[in-house]
Amino acid sequence: MPRSRAVLSALAAAASVLAAGGSAEAAADVPLPSAVFRATHNSYSGNLAGARNSIAYQLDHGVRFVELDVHDNGYATARDYSVGHDAPGDEVDHAGNPASNLLRDWLAVIAGWSAAHPTAAPIVVALDLKDDLTDNPSYAAGNPAALNDELVAAFGPRLLRAEDYPAGPPAVDALRGRVLAVISGDGTTRTLYKRDLGANPAVAANTRGQVVEVHDSGAGALWYWTGAYGADGRVTWLRHGRYDSGVTPAVALNDDGDLVEVHQSQNATTLWYRVGRLDAAGEITWSASRQYDNGVLPTIRFTDANGTRLREIHRSQSNSQNWEWSGTLDAGAASVTWSGNARTSDARHDKTTSYGGAPRVHVWTGADGPTPSRTLRVDTDAFTGDRIRHRQVAFAEFQQGDSAELRQDALFYAAPAGQSSFITEARRAGRLVRGWDFDSAGQATDPPANYPATNHPYDPWYQDLLTRAGAVE
Repeated sequence: MPRSRAVLSALAAAASVLAAGGSAEAAADVPLPSAVFRATHNSYSGNLAGARNSIAYQLDHGVRFVELDVHDNGYATARDYSVGHDAPGDEVDHAGNPASNLLRDWLAVIAGWSAAHPTAAPIVVALDLKDDLTDNPSYAAGNPAALNDELVAAFGPRLLRAEDYPAGPPAVDALRGRVLAVISGDGTTRTLYKRDLGANPAVAANTRGQVVEVHDSGAGALWYWTGAYGADGRVTWLRHGRYDSGVTPAVALNDDGDLVEVHQSQNATTLWYRVGRLDAAGEITWSASRQYDNGVLPTIRFTDANGTRLREIHRSQSNSQNWEWSGTLDAGAASVTWSGNARTSDARHDKTTSYGGAPRVHVWTGADGPTPSRTLRVDTDAFTGDRIRHRQVAFAEFQQGDSAELRQDALFYAAPAGQSSFITEARRAGRLVRGWDFDSAGQATDPPANYPATNHPYDPWYQDLLTRAGAVE
C-alpha cells in the first residue's frame, strides 16, 4: 500500500478511537486527568531529528507539554544544569531558542511565554534527568533541593507544586496560566526525591522553628537534613547533604542557629565532634571534625538558655558504663572546650526527640507502604509518620517497569507510545499519561494518552488526531 494511503488508513482508524474526545472548549471543563494536550518529545531538539521548531513556536502552536533532557555535569562551576540528549548541548537546536545550554535559560523561555499567555491551558515541563542528582553531596553541587529552587525561581506563583495538587482532580480551566513540573529519567533520583533511607537518626529543634536531622547511611556516610517547623505543625525540609564519615550521630541546636554534632568513627571506637552554623536558607557551614574521646553511641544537648553549655553522654566502648563530658561552645571559633569527663549513672539523652519550645519533633525509621523499613520518618505534635524528604515541588513520574515505590501516589505515568496496554490502563485509572515517540497515527489508543509526545507536532495526521481528541490549548 502506498505510504499516503497507509497513513490515511491509520488516521481513519485512530480518529474513530478518539472521536469521543469532543471539542477543545468542552474539554476545558473536564478534570485535568481526562483532558488531552499536544505534546512534544525532546522538545529542545527543534528541527534536529524531528520537526518541532523552537520552544516558543511550539507553545504558540498549542503544545502544552515540553520535555528537556537535563545533565548535572559542570553544575559546581556553572551553578546550573545543562540541556542536551546524550551530553550537554547534544542534539540541542539553538535556532529561536536560548544560545546557551543552561537549564535556567530554557525555563525562562517557558516562564516568559506562560506569563504572557495567562489564559493558556497548563503547561507541563518534564525534566528527563540523564544523571543521578542524588550522588551530588550538597545543594551547592546540584542535588534535588537545588533543582527545586530553580523551578520555584523560574515559575514563581504560576508553578503548581506537587505538594499542593488537590485531592480532587482540578478542572483544566482552573489551571489556566499554571505550570507543572515533572521529574522523569533517572530512577534513583525519582525514588530518592520521594523518600530517603538511613540509620540511627537524631534530631534537634530550636524555638525559632529551625530543625536539624542527622543520620548515618548504614555504610559509613553521615548525612544531614535541615528544615523549618511550620504553622501547620509540619516540618518542611530545605537542605540535604553529606558532611562526614561515621556512625550513630547526634546533634544539639541553639536559638542562634549554632549546632554541635557528635558521632562515632565507622570502624573504631573514637568519638568526634563538629560545630556548624545554620543559615536562614537552611544551609550548614561545618567546622573540621575533631576527636574528643573514645567510646560509642554519643548523645548531646545544650543545658543553658544561652546555648553555650553542653552535656555529652556516651557509653564505654568496653562495657555498659556511661560517661559524660561538659562542653562550652565558642561559636566564633567553631570549637568546643571539653571538661569534667566522668562516669555517670544518667541515661544517654534521647537523641530522636527534640522540643523547640512547645513543638515536638521526633525522628525514626520505618516502611511507608512499599518503601523500605529504613525510610526516614518524622512525627511532630501535630502530624505522625511524614517522610523526611525533599519538598515535593515537582511530580515524580512513574514509568513502565518501575518499582512499587514510584507507583505509590504517582499522578504522571509514562511509557513509549507503542505500549498501548500500559497507556490505556493508566488512563482508565485516572492518571496523567505520556506516550513518548508518538510518531504514527497507528499508535493511538482508546482512551488516548493525555500527552502523545511526538517529534512531528505539525504533521497533518497529528494535528487531525489531536483536534479530534479535543486537545486543549
